This record gives sequence, C-alpha cells and structure tokens, in this order.
Amino acid sequence: MKNDVSLLTDLRNQLDNLKQQQLWRRRFNVDTACAPEIEVDGRKLMAFCSNDYLGLAADPQIINALSEGVSLYGAGSGASHLISGHSRVHDKLETALAEFFSTYFPLGRALYLSSGYMANLAVITALADRSTDIFSEALNHASLIDAVRLSRAKITVYPHTDLSTLSAMLESSTAERKLVVTDGVFSMDGDMAPLNDLLNLCERHDAWLIVDDAHGFGVLGQQGRGIVEHFSACSERLILIGTLSKAAGIAGAFISAHETIIEWLVQRARPYIYSTASPPALAHALLTSLEIIAGEEGARRRAVLRQRIAQWKSTLHLKHWQLLESVTPIQPVVIGDNAHTMSAAHSLREHGFWVGSVRPPTVPLGTARLRVTLSSSHTEAQVAQLAMTMNSLEEASS
Repeated sequence: MKNDVSLLTDLRNQLDNLKQQQLWRRRFNVDTACAPEIEVDGRKLMAFCSNDYLGLAADPQIINALSEGVSLYGAGSGASHLISGHSRVHDKLETALAEFFSTYFPLGRALYLSSGYMANLAVITALADRSTDIFSEALNHASLIDAVRLSRAKITVYPHTDLSTLSAMLESSTAERKLVVTDGVFSMDGDMAPLNDLLNLCERHDAWLIVDDAHGFGVLGQQGRGIVEHFSACSERLILIGTLSKAAGIAGAFISAHETIIEWLVQRARPYIYSTASPPALAHALLTSLEIIAGEEGARRRAVLRQRIAQWKSTLHLKHWQLLESVTPIQPVVIGDNAHTMSAAHSLREHGFWVGSVRPPTVPLGTARLRVTLSSSHTEAQVAQLAMTMNSLEEASS
C-alpha cells in the first residue's frame, strides 16, 4: 500500500508541474459529426483543427458505404487477420491500394492495419534488430520515434531535412541493414521531406527508406497518391505508410512496399499478427473513399483545398507571430511561449474558432504554436474570418 500511495503522490506532483508549465491538456467533447461547423461542449464553433482534409469524414457517400458494410459484414471482425478476422473485403481493399500505388512500387503489395501508429510499429520493429542502424528524422512523429526505440536497433537522429549530415552518417555506418525513417509531410510544420534526394542517398549507401505519409496521402499529387506522386518517386527501397483516417475520412492505415516486404510483415509484424482485425465495414467504406480520392471528385476537392491554402497565406498578415512555410493543409503559426499560445487559442475559441494549440514535447521548446489545418470543406468566408481574427489577435497581443 505504501508503494501505491507513493506512486499516486508522484503522479499528482507531476500533473501539477504540467499545469504550472502550461502543458496540461484537456479533452473537448464534440457533439456533432466532423465538419467545419461543429458543436463542442454544447457550443457552436468553426473548426480549423481536424485532419479531414477532403471533407470525407461526414460525406453522405461514405456514410452510406459504411452503413452498407455493416449490413453485409456486421459490426466486428471477431479475430486477428491470421485466425478468422481477415474478410474478403479486407483483401479487396489491399488489392485496390496496391493497384493505386502500382506505378511507384515495382512488384508491390499493400497491407491494411487498424491505425497509423500500429503500422509504424509493425514496419520498423519487424525490419530492424540489434544489427540494424536506423537514421531517424529529427521532427518525426511520436509513433515513428516509439517504433525505432522499440526496434532495439542503433538509432541516430539527423537534423531536419539535412541531407549532407545524413549522407555522412550513412557513409560511416558499417551495419548490415540501414533504415532511413522520415515523415512525408511533417505533422507539426507542414513541410515535406525531400523524397527523391533521400532515395538517392539510400541507393548510394545500400539503405532502405521508410516514409510515413499520413498527411500527404489523398492530398498531394494529381490523383491523391501523396508524396510519391508529388515527387514521382519509384524504388524497391521505398516503404510507404499512410493513414486512412485523415484525407480518406474513415480509419485505419496501410503499408505499401515490395511484395516480399509485405509478406514478411504478415509473418512477423507483431502489431499486425496479435491485433483483432478492423471491422470489415470500415474496409468496405474505404473502397468508396479510395474511388473518390482517385477520381474527378477527389481532384476537384484537392483543387479547392489548394485555393483555400493560397487564400489563407495571402490574407494572414503577421508581424510577430510566424507562419511557417508550407504548401500543405497544415499551416502552423509559431508564437513561442506556452502561456501566450494557450491564451491565443482561448481567445480564438471566444471568437468562435477552434484551432489546435501545440506545445512541447510535441514540438521543440520555445516553438509552441497554433496548428491551423484547412479542408476543402471550408468556405472562402470561413478562411477569411479566421485570418482576419488572427491578424487582430496578434496586433492586440503586441
């Protein structure tokens, strides 16, 4: 009992410290479907914080497909993929994803998993061991950081998009297996990894490139194939991970890679093997989502999204806060101080806007920020209102 009390006391002290450092986080209760205009804890707000980049999360086509999937396959899968949980529709989705990326992956296959976090853990822990050298981007997502730590490999972190430093690191490595791990679109900054340059380095130094394209899939490229289409990248050494909960509007993730890599993951990736398969109804709905992303409607939505991004960048006029350079829907405004950032987020809510406030350890110390995310569902008027309000708030705070 004494140890239990000590643990509780220690945790309470640490929680108090989080509050004092303006690092306390709270959950808001959303009462309506994901959309630009939502109700949060009983209050109507204009949301600029979701990752629903193409506005598919509450699209009637997706809702109908999900309902149809439940009618066909029920509510749950009942088991892991390697027992009895692998539905025919899971297989259809994997085949559709493999075909979607076939231009960029010679002899490619795809694997469907329950979340992006799980997919990152699955790939890296299955491919790396103590004899592996991993070179991890400094601004990688937490799931990639956790995955490389769990892999038992030797880990070296290279500075953000610093190719010369990475090249020197790869040159000095004598490991039998070398993995370079990076975000495609960096989730807190909105900029992109230099994919072709990274692939060239991997080719030169006999390394493999693992890319988490959670925020690029569905958004980048003429047909929404993400960062690989944006850079026209094609290589057997590329392993792509994407989420299906952001631009695709539903849930889950996929891994696209050479067929041998995928088969190895089926046989050895513990997060895949030892998890109950996602409900087949989700895979059924994702087939509709993939059709939209790849078709004319997806192209139209991406065009609207690009217009909203350009409008935002041209109408936001900041003198002290810093809008980071980004051509993606992630448009961070760095304020720096934790308390000032929280105050700005609170003021925006008072004006009817919900914008995410991001603080350390999610971002480096001294770079707390407002993380504005745009969607094709936002109207010109909504984007203009947010920009005008943020301009006014910054002016008032100086």
